[in-house]
Amino acid sequence: MLPFAPRKPARPPGVHTYLPLRTGILATSPDIDPIVHSRLDPTVGARGASWRDYYELTKPKVVMLIAFTAVVGMFLATGGFPPLDALVIGTLGIWLAAASAAAINHVIDQRIDSVMARTKHRPLPTGHVTEQQALAFAFTLGVVSMVLLTFFVNPLTAVLTFFSLIGYAIVYTVWLKRATPQNIVIGGAAGAAPPVLGWTAVTNSIDPNALLLFLIIFTWTPPHFWALAIARREEYAKVGVPMLPVTHGVEFTRLHILLYTVLLAVVTVLPVLTGMSGAIYAISVLVLNGVFLWYAWQLWATGRADWPMRTFKYSITYLMLLFAALLVDHYLLITPWR
Repeated sequence: MLPFAPRKPARPPGVHTYLPLRTGILATSPDIDPIVHSRLDPTVGARGASWRDYYELTKPKVVMLIAFTAVVGMFLATGGFPPLDALVIGTLGIWLAAASAAAINHVIDQRIDSVMARTKHRPLPTGHVTEQQALAFAFTLGVVSMVLLTFFVNPLTAVLTFFSLIGYAIVYTVWLKRATPQNIVIGGAAGAAPPVLGWTAVTNSIDPNALLLFLIIFTWTPPHFWALAIARREEYAKVGVPMLPVTHGVEFTRLHILLYTVLLAVVTVLPVLTGMSGAIYAISVLVLNGVFLWYAWQLWATGRADWPMRTFKYSITYLMLLFAALLVDHYLLITPWR
């Protein structure tokens, strides 16, 4: 090497250089071999699709959490029991829309899924479900959802649910996920919508308290998903998805998880400060936030390899218990400062 040859700028430790992976739904090329191999190998997917494959396309665990937060929104919207039609049909419509978005996500991300260890056994990479079958399934779920919400709940809920579906399945999955390391922050708006959808299913209006629920999930999403992204950093780098640990390094991401967890602790107190919730929720959120902050601190301070997944798993429990506390507090009414 010549002594005057220009040097390449050094990359910060832990920051990857990546090439974007092509994302066209029908794009096929032998240079991305896993999914092409699954289509050429007659032993892959030979058993055909089962109901379990279609069920997996809906991302059932994620959708159950979405439906739960929507149902809590329905109960918080009224002092009594929500109207049965809004509760049953509204929940079903929101669930179907979320399942439709999940199936579309499977189709668009099948190339990435075929490379990542966490997702390579999903129905599309294994060939158990074809792209056309998955799209037809997603379309059917989406249409049924819109019909139920429009004609049996109210048009406002249908419109908001439709925009949430498009926000996750198209705006986030097709564009944001591959465009910016802030993909989770911006795309989190779609995932934060379910409590608002549940609220509007009952009241046919958007209430400020419903927006508080939206804000809680919106703030919760980055520390939740970034913890997983640290654990799967090498896989995201391999498939060219610019998650924050890939583009800015693990240490930078750990710090931002801690900062967002502090912000979340502040945001989750707002229902108490506004009079929406009382003592049961106040005590619960104090404990839940204390534990979450401890996880985030350990993740940031120790740098141990097991803390990202431990933090990720706790964040799911955190959100479920927080919304359960909102629901219990709403009906027991132990609120001395109201």
